[in-house]
Amino acid sequence: MYWFYNLALRLTSFFLGFIAWFHPKIHRFVSGRKLSFAQLEKAFSNGDRVLWVHTASLGEFEQGLPVIQQLKAHYPDYKVLVTFFSPSGYEVKKDSEVAHCVTYLPLDTQKRVARFLDLARPQLAIFVKYEVWPNYYRELGRRKIPLLMISARFRKGQAYFRWYGGLMRQALRTPSHIFVQDENSLTLLNSLGITQTSVSGDTRFDRVSEILDRDNRLAFMDTFTNGSLCLVGGSTWPEDEALLVPFINQYAGPVKYVLAPHDIKEAHILKLRESIRKKVVLYSRRTEAGLQEAEVLILDTIGLLTRIYSYADLAYVGGGFATGLHNTLEPAVFGIPVLIGPNYRGFSEAVALVERGGLLVASRREDYNSIVEHLLSDPVFRKATGEINASYVRQNRGATTRIMDYIRSLPLS
Repeated sequence: MYWFYNLALRLTSFFLGFIAWFHPKIHRFVSGRKLSFAQLEKAFSNGDRVLWVHTASLGEFEQGLPVIQQLKAHYPDYKVLVTFFSPSGYEVKKDSEVAHCVTYLPLDTQKRVARFLDLARPQLAIFVKYEVWPNYYRELGRRKIPLLMISARFRKGQAYFRWYGGLMRQALRTPSHIFVQDENSLTLLNSLGITQTSVSGDTRFDRVSEILDRDNRLAFMDTFTNGSLCLVGGSTWPEDEALLVPFINQYAGPVKYVLAPHDIKEAHILKLRESIRKKVVLYSRRTEAGLQEAEVLILDTIGLLTRIYSYADLAYVGGGFATGLHNTLEPAVFGIPVLIGPNYRGFSEAVALVERGGLLVASRREDYNSIVEHLLSDPVFRKATGEINASYVRQNRGATTRIMDYIRSLPLS
C-alpha cells in the first residue's frame, strides 16, 4: 500500500508542477513549498527545542490557535513551528508572530518528510482536525516523536471506515493520543481498535470565547450604529445577498446593516453597492459624515468581522447556499440570534444550534423576511434566541485545558 501511495504522490507532484503554470493558486501551492526547507534552515539550529503544529488552512489554524498560545505560555524556552497545507491559510498567516516559523508543509513523500524532520527536529507534533499524512505519521513514529491529533472529528463515510482505507487506518494507529470532538468519533475509532483516544471537545469554542475578553470597540462602528439596531451579514456569497439585499431595500424600520462579502474584489463590491437602494458607505471610502448618514456599510476589507459582530443585534452567516457554511460561532458567542442558509448538515455546531433554536434557517426569501421581521420587532424573542447561542458556547469550552493537561504529562526533552 505504501508503494502505491508513494507512486501516486510522485505523479501528483509532477502534474502539480505542470498545472502551476496555468493556475495561480496551484502556482502558490508549488512555489511556496520550494522555500520550506530554506525557511527551516534559517529558523532552527541544532540546539533548539521545537513544538510543531500543523494545520490545513486558515480555519484549522484558528482552531489550533488556543493550543498554540498555551504552548508558548507553558514552554517559553521552545520555538513553535506552524505549517500549512493550503495557500489560503499560509498567505494570510505567514507573517504571524504567534510562531517562530510559519511555512508550507512539504508534500508527503518519503524524502521530503525525512528532510523536513531532520531540519525541524520537533519534540512534539500536533495535527489539527482532519490532517492525516501516512509518511509523516510513520516517520514520526519511527523517530519516537509524540504525535497528537486535536479537535479531530470522524464520520462513518470517511476512508478510514471503508474497505479501501487500510493505509489511512494504519496511519491512525500512530498518534500517541487522538483528541476528538464528540462521542460518535470516539465510538468509530474504538470500532477500529484505536483506543488511544478521548473526547476533549472542540478548541474553536475556546478560541471564540477569547473574543469576549478583548477590546472589540471600533470607533467607526460607534459612529455608524449610533444606538440603532444592527444586522450584520458576514462572509456572504451572491446567493446569500439575494436574500439580504431585497429585505434591506424594502424594510422601513430604523435598522443599520453591515455587509461583509466573502468576495471583496472591486467588481463584486460595486455590483453589490449598486443593488442597494438605501444610503451606502464603503469601508474604504468612509468619512464621519458618510457613516452618520448611511444605512448600509459594506466591508471591502478583511480582518474586522469578528469585532463587528459585537455590534450586531442579529447576524446572518453566509455560505449555506454555496460552498459551505462559514463560522457561526463567532457571532454566536456574543449572544445574538444567527440566521443561515439550508446547507449546514456537515457542521456539528450548526446542527446542534439549529436543534436548540439559536440558529434559524432561511431556505427562501420569504423565510428570511419573516424571521428577521420577527427578531427585529420582538426584543424578548431576540434576546432569548441569542442566549441559546451564548449558553451553548459557554457549555462547550475547555478542550484546550484538557489537551494541555495531557501535553504537560509528556516527558518532552
